[in-house]
Formats: sequence, C-alpha cells, structure tokens
Amino acid sequence: MKMHTPFGPWRGSLATLLSALFLLLTAFALGGCADVGDDSGDADGELVIGLTDAEGDFATYTVDVKSLTLTKANGEVVQALPLSTRVDFAQYTEMTEFLTVASVSSGLYVQAEMVLDYSNADIQVEDASGNAVKADSIVDADGNPVSELSVAVKLEGRNSLRIAPGVPAHLTLDFDLKASNSVAFSPDPIVTVEPLLLAELDVEKFKTHRLRGPLADVDVANGTFDVIVRPFHRHMSHRDIARHFGTITVTTTDDTVFEVDGEGYQGNAGLVAMEALPRFSATLVRGDIKLNPRRFVASEVYAGSSVPGGDADVITGNVIARSGDILTVKGATLIRAGGSVMFNDEVIVHLDDDTIVKRQLDMGGEYDIDDISVGQRVRIFGVVDSPLARRLEMKAKRVQMRFTILRGTVVETGITPVEPVPVTPLVIDLQAIDGRNVSLFDFSGTGTDAGNDADPDAYEIETASLDLTGLSDGTPVKVRGFVTPFGSAPADFTAHSISDVTLMKGIMRISWAPASGDAITSVSADGMRLSLEGVGRFHHVSRGRVVVDLTRLSEPPSIVPRTGGEGLYLISQAGAHRLHTTFAGFADDLAVRLGDGALVRQLAASGPFDDATARMTSGFVMVSME
Repeated sequence: MKMHTPFGPWRGSLATLLSALFLLLTAFALGGCADVGDDSGDADGELVIGLTDAEGDFATYTVDVKSLTLTKANGEVVQALPLSTRVDFAQYTEMTEFLTVASVSSGLYVQAEMVLDYSNADIQVEDASGNAVKADSIVDADGNPVSELSVAVKLEGRNSLRIAPGVPAHLTLDFDLKASNSVAFSPDPIVTVEPLLLAELDVEKFKTHRLRGPLADVDVANGTFDVIVRPFHRHMSHRDIARHFGTITVTTTDDTVFEVDGEGYQGNAGLVAMEALPRFSATLVRGDIKLNPRRFVASEVYAGSSVPGGDADVITGNVIARSGDILTVKGATLIRAGGSVMFNDEVIVHLDDDTIVKRQLDMGGEYDIDDISVGQRVRIFGVVDSPLARRLEMKAKRVQMRFTILRGTVVETGITPVEPVPVTPLVIDLQAIDGRNVSLFDFSGTGTDAGNDADPDAYEIETASLDLTGLSDGTPVKVRGFVTPFGSAPADFTAHSISDVTLMKGIMRISWAPASGDAITSVSADGMRLSLEGVGRFHHVSRGRVVVDLTRLSEPPSIVPRTGGEGLYLISQAGAHRLHTTFAGFADDLAVRLGDGALVRQLAASGPFDDATARMTSGFVMVSME
C-alpha cells in the first residue's frame, strides 16, 4: 500500500478549520466538492492526519494515542493510525504535527474515534508559583482512576468528511487540555479528565505545521524532498524504515533556511547539502500548507546532526535566569542522544567561548553567548552530566535561539527620536513568556546596569518599522521575536510581529464556587446575561493566551448568539449531556432547568469578545450544572 502525498496535485477548496469550544478533537477537511456517490467504491483516497492542541495549565501532558478509527456512513470502520504513538500534547499549542498519511477507501465518513492510553501517562501541572508538579492521581468525572479513554466526534452535515480518489483530505485532531481537564490541589494535584468531542466548520488560520522523519529522496532540480513520517519523538533509526505513517513531499523556496549537520544554508544550497546526506538521515521541517496548487512549503529545515535525537543531548525551554555563563532553563524537554525523551522542569546549562550560537531563520548571522538573555526560548545541543540526577546539568556545544512569544497588554506607544533613525517603542505589561508566568523569570543582569534591567510591568520592545496603528493603552497583544542580548537593555526585546489579540476569537471561562442558582441572571433566544457574584478560580476571557479578568470590566459579561443562532450549545448535568444546534432551543432548555432549581457550576463560550460591553458573540457555549 503506497502512502505518498506530494501535496502538489491537491484540488478543490481548502475546507476551514473545525474548531470547537471545550472539545477534545476538532476536524477539518481539505477535500473538494466531488460527488463520491455511495460508500461501496473500490478506489482508495488519501487522508493526511495532523495533531494539535489548545492551551492548558500543564508543563507536560504525555499519553499514548493507542488508536484512531474512522467510521463510514455504511458502518464500515477504518483504522487510520498504524501504530500507537506517544504524545506530549502540551508541546503542540503553537503548531500542528503531521501524524500519519493513510490510504482509506473512498466514501462518506461520519465519525472519528480516538483511544487515549493513560496507563503510562506523565502529566505535570503548574502550581500557583508556575512550578511543575507531577500528577499521580488521574480520574474521570466520577472519581475513578483513568486507564483508557475512548472519545468520538461526529462528522455530520457540513462537517462530513468525504474521501474520493485523487482528492486528498486532511483531518486535524485538536486536544483542548484546558477544556478537557480540571485540576485540584489537595494538597497534591488531582487531574479530572472529562473529554468531549464536537466538530464545527470555522474559518481560521492554520498553525505552523511540523514534519519529522527519515529523509527518503531529494530532488534538487524541482526544489523538493520526501520525508518518511515519524511523528512526535518516534525513533528515526535507518534500521526501521518501514513507511507505516506514510511519506510527505516538502516544497522549498529561495527563502527556505536549512541547518544541515550544524551548518546554515538558504534556498537551493540547502537542498544540495541535503542531497549529500546519507539516505534516511533524520529530518525536521516547519512550514505551512499553501494553495493553488496545494503543497507543504518549508520555512525551516533541519537535517542530520541538527535534529534532536542524534549524537547529542538536546533540551528545549526558556532561560529564566542567567549568572555569568550559567543559564537556568525552565520547562525543558530533554531528548537524549539516541532518541529517548524526558521532561525536566529545570536544567542548568554551562556556556563557554566554544559554544556555537545561532538564531532561528538566520542561519548565517553571527552570534555568541552574550546574545542569550533571560526569557529567550532556546534549543541547546550538548552533554548532560548526570541524566538520572534530580538536578540536571548540561555543557552546551550549540545553542539555537528560537522565536519567543510574549503576551501582555499595551502600556505605552510613541516615537522616540533616536539617531540616526527614529525608533518606535512599544511598552507592555508583560503577563507571560511562551505561556509561562512572568513571575518565574529573574531579569537581573539584563540591563546595561541594575537600573535598566528588564521590568515586566514596563517591558520595552523595539518595533522598528512595524505598524502600531490601532494599539492603545490596555490593548492585549501577542509579540513574536527575540530577547535583546544579555546586559544590553533597554530595549528588552526585538519584535518581528505584533498581533492585536482583540481581533482573535476569545475563550470565556467562568466557574462559580459553590455552584450558583443566580449565575445566569437572564436567558432568552436573544442571549444571556451572567453574574460574577460568587465566582471561583475562573472568570476570564483568553485571546491568543492573553487573559482579561472579567471582574475588572465595567459591565457584567453577556453572551449573544451569532447571526442565525445556529451553533453548538451544550448543557451537562448529572453526567448527562444535551446538545442543541440552535441558541433558542438551548435557552429554553436552560431556563427550564434553572426554574427547577439547577445550579450552575461552570460556563464556557467561544467567539469574538467586545471589552467595552463585555459581550461575546458565540456559536459555542457549554454550561455545567448540578
């Protein structure tokens, strides 16, 4: 069975991302409009499956994906995942990983089902101080220990997945950690898993895709190469070249950057370097799916010894402190030489003058260890001294400074006349760096002197020519770029892109402790108004992981249905779930339950949010009652 997807000949229109509020999986189809008729056709079609995640409060959430099946309208069940694979879902909040390329029979598919195996889970939860604490108690909604969970999503109506010969489809599974898990400390963490599968078509921009696996072929003339898919941290040894997970062709451009055996290249020169590699060399690609024609286009390619899991130990995390030439790296995923993977919350890294320093997407730039400062996300190749010790230490051979993501709210914008060119500074109240609470970071030594050390309450960002139009005090923003060199602040950070997250879809989550009969003050087909009296831990809206505290807004929150009132509206009570596809039906059901004395424990909604009115326009609402 050949499972080779070139991406190039894909036809039809790219179906939009199937996102859902508080869901374990979402799906979207890259299928076209072809009429595949009944489900009895002999021809096969190709299905590319990716895996991603929504944000959560977990340092690591590693479980085994045991199986993935698809059910056709005629009842036929198709196995889409050839082998069980181990996944740390917490690592995939900013990207989608290609999981497998499956050859499946043509027809209409109406359900996807995934089995998660928790028997060997490694789940570590961030406590109030941001430190990782291992959760040994993992239970279901009834308090029973979890070993396996089977979860399914219906692919019906406009969400149906059609497979036809010559029209490849793409199914993305989105594991929402925050929605599907709740954490209580008593005093050790107890993780309650309540998975829910929903699907909804919605127009959203794809995350960056990642592909890893052994190198199969290189075609310099056509600017492409083939990778045998080895998802996540599955071993890439040349001794195991069976194409269980399929093969994907990668397209490169003149802008594609390469790092091959530690050397940097760009464009065609990178392909020439890859062609010289032994076949089945380890390869890792980051890029995007493009249209007209459909293809997977690489922005970054790493190959040979530049791929974690080769002849060096590799850690990835954020620098939370620096003292001289010693870094403290937080949230470190350690990949040992040979491929084994472990999570360690902190690793001490020793630099020296021989340490090679590079920057993501700038392989030819000249950098040294002085460029590595507090907050910077790094991938470090080296040798771990005592891998079994509680305190891990590494001697760094090579450091790559990765794009770092800031989240916060605008404090100030303006023009500063700095010779020879005016600088447009941006000052933010910094909330988090790569999802980690800013309180974890020690900014000592980041400034030209102690008085100029980075201040998270007034974090200064160099924006160069980036457009700051529309940003004002209090605007929540997401900034992508690099921390300025150690000891050089201000500025504290150099931005490559700035996003106003008010333009992004928000996720509202409110809990009441104890459950309240007054949480919803009014509800009708036109919308619902909420009370924040007696709220518990959650009373926030998150957009792009920038959080707004609802209790600080001038108006109480409200939710109105999107135009037409259609969507997915769920009520959970006493272990039973009732799903409505119209807001009017949802409102009537909710009003009856409230009239009968039901109490509201938690509410979640997703959609555009207006800070001035505290109003969310939503096609996704979930209410948990007791």
